[in-house]
Parts: sequence; structure tokens; C-alpha cells
Amino acid sequence: MQGPVLVTGAGGFLGRHLVLELLQRGHSVRALVRPGRAPASFPLPPLSSLGVDVRMGDLCEPASLFGLAQGCAAIIHAAARAEVNPARNPAVWAVNDGGTETILRLARQAGVQRFVYVGTANVFGFGSRLQPGDETRPYAGQRYGLDYMDSKRAATNRVLQAVAEWQLPAVLVHPTFMLGPGDAKPTSNALLLELYRGKLPGYPPGGKNYVHVRDVAVATVNALSMGRIGESYILGNKNLSYREAFALMARQMGVRPPVWPVPAPLARLYGAACDVQARLTGHPARLNASMVAVAGDGHYFNVHKARTELGLPQTELEKAISEAFHWFKAHHYV
Repeated sequence: MQGPVLVTGAGGFLGRHLVLELLQRGHSVRALVRPGRAPASFPLPPLSSLGVDVRMGDLCEPASLFGLAQGCAAIIHAAARAEVNPARNPAVWAVNDGGTETILRLARQAGVQRFVYVGTANVFGFGSRLQPGDETRPYAGQRYGLDYMDSKRAATNRVLQAVAEWQLPAVLVHPTFMLGPGDAKPTSNALLLELYRGKLPGYPPGGKNYVHVRDVAVATVNALSMGRIGESYILGNKNLSYREAFALMARQMGVRPPVWPVPAPLARLYGAACDVQARLTGHPARLNASMVAVAGDGHYFNVHKARTELGLPQTELEKAISEAFHWFKAHHYV
């Protein structure tokens, strides 16, 4: 593959792992980073120090992206706003859907050899532990009223439309809940910090699929040369109830897990109260009713397709948790 690989969202948790994986394989990398993404206190070295061609730009300001994709052999579009609180947020749509439309047009103009879109497993229907959801299940997230899920489904549709109408050589990957080191913001790994600090008094009735962030990076980079055009691949590993997941996380961090189940009616009442608080104060509360509804369901997925066609690794979840926790300790988060 001649020419650099453009990575959008390169300053994020997954984005940095993608950059490192690409560099390790000998690719040259061009990284799109949002201005002001890394404050002086950011505990990771700047991407430029790794030999990356860093470009500053904003997906919501197309003029700032002029010439971004020119000369690039491929694009990995990983930039997104994964915010769920508040549940409704126009800025989430602007980045996740509008930003994807902008990058798709740049990809078409540049004539890239491969476009890899990073979505989320939430754009598919989930299933039970015995019959987990897969890439064939229709979207079920509309029930939650979350702009994050709805916007990612819309962006997925945009990519599929570009494949059909422009013959864009795109492959779509959809991670589940990612854990691992280097989550500087932090994002998904904030769950570990809350558990460690004793801020989770109980566990909700649902569950989800978890995966090591490095496994996601490997499979995503593999999609530059593997996988079928126009196909989607769920990138995950282990399905666990929240009770099981919290116990595993607590064991790896040497703390006590939450022992009390949170009854669904009580959780819904708390979520509704949080929504009232947010309306009265004008600021998001700790949770919202949509987040509570998600936690009440089992978001379980089958990842056989990605393992078979993208070579998705399956690192033990214990390793992901341990690496994340030790990274947090090394950088004084705990």
C-alpha cells in the first residue's frame, strides 16, 4: 500500500492504539487531531514525537480539512463523540454523522484504496448469552433515545450508501466495550476508576461484551487488507453480566466488588430523578434515564465473523483490566 494511512480521531483512546499498530507494521501515518485535544498535562507523548504527520482540524469545519486526505492510500475513520450524557446532544450528531459525511467525501476525492469505518456494536441488535446478537440483527438502540447510538447508526448507513453509490472500498468495524492501557481522558476505562474508588454501590441487571483495545486496533488495521468490501464486523470478546464483570475487575485491582443488585424499578426511578435534576439545573446529572435503560439490558454479541475474516485476537479480559489499572497507577490516576 503506497502512501500514508490517515487516522481520524488519532488523539483518542483507540486512535492512539491504531497509530501505534500502524507504525509497528511499517506504515507511514497521517493523524487528524482536533485542536486543543491534548493539554500540557496530557500523560502521553505527542504523536509528532513518534514520526507521525499530525494535522490539526475539526470535522465540523470542513475548511480546516483542506488537503487532509490527498496522497493517502487509506483512511481509518475513528473520530467520534461517544457521549451519552445528556442523552440528546446536537454536537454528537454533528461529529458522528456530519463528520463521517465530510470524511467520506474526502475519501472519494482522494481515491483511497481502502476506507475503514470504526463504528460501534450498538448499531446492531443485541441478544442473550445463549443467542448473542451479530451483524445480521437490525438496529435496536432507538428504544433508548440516545443520540450517540442513533448518530452512529446513521453514520453506518452513510458508509454503506457510499459503498453502493460510489463503489467506495469500505470495510466497517464495530467495537464493543474497550478496556486497556493509555485511556488518558479517561473514557471507557473510567469504569475501572469508579469501581476502584468505591463509587459503584451495586450492579445493574444487564451486561455487555468487553474487548482489549489492542485487539480492536489489530483487527481494524487488518481491515486495510482483509475483510469484504461493504461488510460489517463486530470487534469484541467476552460477554459478561455486570455482576460478573465488576467481580472480575475488582479482583484484578484488589478491591471489593459491589455486592448488591440494583432492582430495575429502583434504577428507573433514579434515572428519572436524574433527568428532573438535569432539567432544573441545566446541567447533566450523574446518570440519565437512557443510560439506566441500557444498563438494564444484556448487550451480548457474537464475534465469530471478525475472528474468522479479520483475524481478531482474543486477549484475556484479565490482561486488559490489569494493563489499564497499572497504567492508571503509573500515571497517578489512583
